[in-house]
Parts: sequence; structure tokens; C-alpha cells
Amino acid sequence: MTTTTTTPTTAGLGRALTTEEELAGQTVELLQALIRNACVNDGTVGSGQEARNAATIADFLDGSGLDLELVEPQPGRTSLVTRVRGTDPTAPSLGLVGHTDVVPVEPDGWSRDPFGGELVDGWVWGRGAIDMLGLTAAYAVVTRALATSGRPPAGDLLLAAVADEEHGSVWGVDWLTTHRWDLVQADHVLTESGGVPVGPRGARTLAVGEKGGAGRLLRVHGRPGHGSGPWGSRNAIVIAAEVVRRIAAARGPVVVGDLWRRYVDALAPEPALRAALLDPDRLDDALPQLGALGAVAHATTHTTLAPTVIGAGSKPNVIPGLAEVTLDIRVLPGTRPGDVEALLAATLGDLAEHVEVVGDRFGEPSLSPTDTDLYRVIEGAVSARTGAAVLPTLGTGGTDGRFYRRRGVPAYGFGLLSAGWDPGTWRGLFHGNDERVDVASLELTTAALHDVVTRFLG
Repeated sequence: MTTTTTTPTTAGLGRALTTEEELAGQTVELLQALIRNACVNDGTVGSGQEARNAATIADFLDGSGLDLELVEPQPGRTSLVTRVRGTDPTAPSLGLVGHTDVVPVEPDGWSRDPFGGELVDGWVWGRGAIDMLGLTAAYAVVTRALATSGRPPAGDLLLAAVADEEHGSVWGVDWLTTHRWDLVQADHVLTESGGVPVGPRGARTLAVGEKGGAGRLLRVHGRPGHGSGPWGSRNAIVIAAEVVRRIAAARGPVVVGDLWRRYVDALAPEPALRAALLDPDRLDDALPQLGALGAVAHATTHTTLAPTVIGAGSKPNVIPGLAEVTLDIRVLPGTRPGDVEALLAATLGDLAEHVEVVGDRFGEPSLSPTDTDLYRVIEGAVSARTGAAVLPTLGTGGTDGRFYRRRGVPAYGFGLLSAGWDPGTWRGLFHGNDERVDVASLELTTAALHDVVTRFLG
């Protein structure tokens, strides 16, 4: 690990940023620069190279008077951390935790250069625009604005622009909270996955928790043989295909919790559909009526099993004796490790004798309370900017917030998208083709974030 502390010059401190238009413009420009750095995390240690985005953010913060610390547990896997110091050591602190890496792209599926950061007709295009470079850019802009305002807050504001979120945060927040808690400690945290309009009244989502992860590798054992004699063979590919079919068809238990009930209330469906969505015995059959929202509904009410990688065979004329299937398993709050094993056993059924389940990982689901001062400040800011209520939701993917929640720190997925968005469109751009965000949403997010930070920190 290498750690570097830099103290920017104080040039430019004489003019504080005062208008929302300035702040929004800076968010747009910084987002474009971050996209163009192409910090693609493919899961290998040498990928990501978030040092590029750390340097871009450091350049943006130059002249703010902030001390910047660059932490690099692996070469190029750099996180930038800084803090606006408060005047009252007893006042609560707030952390803005945004990741700087992005997932790979399939360029042929894109209408524009995925790393061009183009601004076209009021939209910024590029990988990371939604997940989550736009929000990370807003974090940096608001942090700089507070640092240069001439009005120090009562409590500390932490900015952590972190590496490796897209592959489990091993070299990012997981590493930082384990080895440098002194550097990234905060009493409350904001991170990604919020602000999406839901239902006719446009309630804005706020992720108050997330499912846990319990991924497994399935080793499917057959018997090798010659490809010219398939009849009667025990082809590992054929067995694996049936394993994958059963996993795809598995329903598992349906859990209708409070957060899902509130989501259904916000959707305001017609009475018959509402009743079905709240009935564990009928919910699965009602999912097609939700269109693109069906995936959200399913993930929010089920422990999910998703085959994501499969491999078998080595030569065209050899029947393979081994196939491997990687499963992404996401578990609901209240799920225990034994529940995962039971669900897999029930799904595999009589094929279990051919399948070796490898791994025992169990990342605990996490939830934050909704009766905190920060939650109430967010409610006020969202209402003032949109006239809409806050809708607490359960995140179905992983974020850096879980590492704080597991330490007892409330963490919320915050943002604020413009009224034209809906959950299906938003979700479809996560890790998808033609990822982009509108300038109006960046303006709303930056302004609302500034409201929350200044009101909460005092």
C-alpha cells in the first residue's frame, strides 16, 4: 500500500461558488472527464486503474484548501479521501461515498462511444453516467463548494471517491473500512441508488438497505467420452443445461415485507393487481402485468439465483466430464446461510448427486433505520425540490453502503432524477448499453445534495 497526502494551493479561494447553475455545470464537466478516463473494472486485480479518476478529482479540488489523501492498496487501484473539517467536534459527520470504477461494455451495442462522455441534446452519454460517476462528480462539486464557501460546517464532511466497487470493493471500501477506518469514518453516509420517480405521484426512492450476496460455483460432474457416440453418455454440458433450466425456473419462497408494501402503495395499481402483488401465493403470477418493473418486484421479494457464467469442454470431439456454472445469489434480510443451502438442494433435486456446490460465502443483508435526522433532512430536501415524498427501498444489488451499515452507520442510497424517468428505464441502463443521464437530473441531484449537506451539517 502507498499513501500520498497532497495539500492543494489556495489559489482561487477568494471567489466562492454561489449559484446552482455553476455547481451543475461543474458536475456535468467533471462527469464527462471521469467517463473519458475509462476506469473499467473487469474483476482482475490490474483492471480499473482508478488512479486516473482519482487524479481528475484531485485536479478539480485543487485550490480548495483541502488536504487530499490517495490510498493505493494495489498499483493503480487508488481511492481519494478528503474531509471538510467542522467547527464542532461533537457534531455528527456525513460521508459522501462514491465509486470511480465502471463495468465493461459491449461496444457493438452502443449508439455512441461508451467512453466519449459526449453531451448531446441535454444528455451525457457514457459508461458510468448512471452507475455512478454522475453522483460521484456531484459529491466532489458539493464538497468543493462547501470548502470554499467561507462558512465551515459544524460537523465534518467526508468525501471518499473509491475504487473497486464493481467487483466487491476488495480494494476500495472493504479495504478502507478494515485497514483505514480512521480515514473514512463517518456517523452517516450517502451513496448510490436513489432518487428514481415511482408511481403517479413521483415518489423518489431512497435505498435504505440492500440484499446480501451468497454466490456459489456449481461443478457438474459427468463422464468424458468420444463425441461420435453421444447416446447414453453422461455429458456434463447436458446435465449442466438441465441444472441451469431448473435454476431459471425456481421460484423459492416469496417474502412480502414492509418496504415492498410501501413500494406497491407508491405504484398505486388498480385494486385487483394490488391485492395480487401483496399476496405471496399470487405475486409471481402477477409479475408480467408490471412490465419492466417485474424484475424489480421479483428481486425485492425473493432470494434470487442467477446463472451468470458457464464453462465446459475443451475439444470438438470430446464429450466433457466437467462443467462449471457460476451463480449470483442475492439474499433478503432475515435469510440465513442454511436457507441458501436448502434452496439450492430443492432446486437441484435429483441432480444433486452430479453437482458439487463450491463456496460458503454469505454477505449479510443490511438495513438502515428511517427515523434518523439525516433521513428527515433528505425528506425535506426532496419535497422542496420536487414536491414528492421519499420512498424507502431495498437495494437488490450491492453498494459500498453495506460496509458502513455493518458497522452500525446509517447509509442511504441518494440521488434525484428528473420527472421523466421511471424505475424500468433507470434499471435498464445499469450495466446496459447506451448508458446516459440527462443534465436536468444532474442539476437536481447537485442542488438537492447541496441542500442536504448544508442543512444536516449545520
